[in-house]
Amino acid sequence: MTDAASTTEIQVRQAMERSGRNRRSIRIWLGVVLVTLFCLVLVGGATRLTGSGLSITEWKPIHGVIPPLSAEEWQEEFALYQRIPQYQQINKGMTVDEFKSIFWWEWAHRLLARSIGVIFALPLLYFWLTGKVERRLRWPLVGLLALGGFQGFIGWWMVSSGLSKLTSVSQYRLATHLVIACLIFAACMWIMRGLSPHSGDAPPTATSRRWAGMLAFLALFQIYLGALVAGLDAGLAYNTWPLMDGAVVPSDLFIQQPWWINLFENPKTVQYVHRLGAYLLLAVALWHMIQSLRAAPQTTHSRRSVVLFALIMIQAAIGITTLLLQVPFDAALAHQGGALIVLGFAIAHWRGFYGEYAPETAVVLRR
Repeated sequence: MTDAASTTEIQVRQAMERSGRNRRSIRIWLGVVLVTLFCLVLVGGATRLTGSGLSITEWKPIHGVIPPLSAEEWQEEFALYQRIPQYQQINKGMTVDEFKSIFWWEWAHRLLARSIGVIFALPLLYFWLTGKVERRLRWPLVGLLALGGFQGFIGWWMVSSGLSKLTSVSQYRLATHLVIACLIFAACMWIMRGLSPHSGDAPPTATSRRWAGMLAFLALFQIYLGALVAGLDAGLAYNTWPLMDGAVVPSDLFIQQPWWINLFENPKTVQYVHRLGAYLLLAVALWHMIQSLRAAPQTTHSRRSVVLFALIMIQAAIGITTLLLQVPFDAALAHQGGALIVLGFAIAHWRGFYGEYAPETAVVLRR
C-alpha cells in the first residue's frame, strides 16, 4: 500500500468516526427532546383531566414564568379566574387554596412548554455553529423550532376559547393543539431514527413500507379522534364495551343537522368513531404483522411489526379499561401516554424501511 493510499484510508476512517460521533450527539439530544415532549403531553393531559387549563387567564410568555409569590398576587390571579364562565358556572365558591391546586397544573404545563424551547434551540445553535448538524437536517430542524413556537400561539388560541362563553376549551382547538404536538414528536422521532444504524434487511414485501406508513397515519388520526372525545367529555357516557348504548351500531348517531357536524360535536358519534378508529388501527396492524411474518419472519422489520401490534393491543386494553371505569385519572393519563408511545414506535417502524441517512462525509484526494 502506497503512502497516499494509506493516508486516504486514515482520512476516511477519521471522517467516518467523526460523523458517527456527531450523529450520536444529535441522537442523544433528540432523545432528550422526545422525553421532554412526552412529559409535556402527559402534563397537558393531566391539566385537562383536572379541569385546570383555564386557571391562568392571561398569556405572558416571559413574565408568566414566575408564579404568584405572595397572598396578594394569589388573590389577583384568582380574581382574574373568577371573571370567566368556568368559575361562575362550575367552580363558584372555590377558595384560593382550591384554586392553587388547579393553577399549578397549568403553570407546570406552560413551564415545560417554555423549557422545551430552550432544550431544543440552544443545543441546535451549538451543533450548527460547530458543524455537527448535517446540511440536509439544518432547515428541517429550524422548521421544527418554528413549529414549536407556533404551537405556543396555538396553545393560547385554545385557552382563549374558554374565557368568554364556554366553560372549557373548544374541542376543535384542543385537537389542533394535540395534533401539532404529536407532529413535532413524530418529526423528532423520524430524524433521530434516520441518524441511527439500520439493519440491511430488505422489506418483507413490496408493500410493507406503505402499510407501515398507513399505520403511522392511523395512529396520529386516532389521537386526533381521542382529542375530540376528550374535548367533549364523550368518554364519560356510554361506558360499556363491546356494545355501545346496548347495540353494535347505536342509534341517533346523526341526529344533528347538518349530518357531518355529528362527527365533531355529537359526543355519542365522536366516541363511536373513536372506537371504529381503534378497530381499524388494530386490524391494519394485525394484517401488517401477519404479512411480514409470512414473507420474512427473521427480519428486523417483521420483529418490529410484532412489537407494534403488541403495543396497539396494550393500548386498546387500556382504552377499554378507561371507558369501563368511567375515565379515572390514572387510566386516562396512561391511555394518553400509550397513544404517544404507539405513535412514536409506528414512526420509528416506518422510518426503518428507508434506512439510515447516507453519510455526507467526503474526502478530497490531492495529487
